[in-house]
Amino acid sequence: MPGRNGSGDSTTPVWSGPTAKRANEIALVLAALGIEHRVERAGGSWQVVVHGDDVARAALALEGYERERLPPPAPPPRYARSLAGVPVAALLWAAYLVTGPDRPDSWWFQAGAASAERVLHGEPWRAVTALTLHADAAHLLANVVACAVFVTAVARELGPGLGALLILLAGAGGNVLNALLHGAHHASIGASTAIFGAVGILGGFQFGRKRGQRGAWTAVAGALALLAMLGTGERTDITAHLFGLVAGLPLGFAAAAVRRPPGTSAQAVLGTAAAIAVAACWLAASRAAVGYARTVMVVPLVVLVVAGS
Repeated sequence: MPGRNGSGDSTTPVWSGPTAKRANEIALVLAALGIEHRVERAGGSWQVVVHGDDVARAALALEGYERERLPPPAPPPRYARSLAGVPVAALLWAAYLVTGPDRPDSWWFQAGAASAERVLHGEPWRAVTALTLHADAAHLLANVVACAVFVTAVARELGPGLGALLILLAGAGGNVLNALLHGAHHASIGASTAIFGAVGILGGFQFGRKRGQRGAWTAVAGALALLAMLGTGERTDITAHLFGLVAGLPLGFAAAAVRRPPGTSAQAVLGTAAAIAVAACWLAASRAAVGYARTVMVVPLVVLVVAGS
């Protein structure tokens, strides 16, 4: 690269890197714009130099080139703005207004709690109905807040309908596994099993998306860390929380195989199916506990659940 106006060869590096191939690529960009340049070896790296007067123009050209080389940003998830956890949390609160707290004479808890013996011996619907029952206002409040956070997170990845259905399956599955562990003399209530199912779904989903990549297991470790932080303590059914998460992990992993979440119409169908499943389980609980003639007792809760879908 000759000097200008007899001033000699005053040059400035505008790029440096470890490979000659990349240096030659940069050189081609400058050549296409008519900018004089030279590729040099400098120690253990390569650099492209230009005349001092061309530094600003070369830097601007390379900035534009690098911007064009960057892949376009990934589009946000289809349901990135979903707030599905909020109406689900509201439904839990409304259900509590219907059922009230746990009392020895409460028909709701007698008919709907996930009694291990009854879940395993002819009343599997209790694995679902128990998710809608809460011992007291404090128990409810903790699950309402967690529901707003984690159900929303699942809905933003999978869509509100698919997310709700998978969370319901994880919660019911967790209660069944818990019943299998205890066998007898144990009853579970509360939405927390399903909420930790949501945590498991998120962990399994991220693991499935990153499978074979570095850090894939971090998602599962994060789910377990949340279980340790939020799922233990006094008056908590730790095994129910654990089994909810365990049931959610494979569901999330399977969901990761779907390239894009279902569209709006399919989400509506899936969400309605989840709501109808809850309502159907309460109707089954009513018929088993008090007979068909008094099934009308659960009508307010059934209407509430279906309307929420």
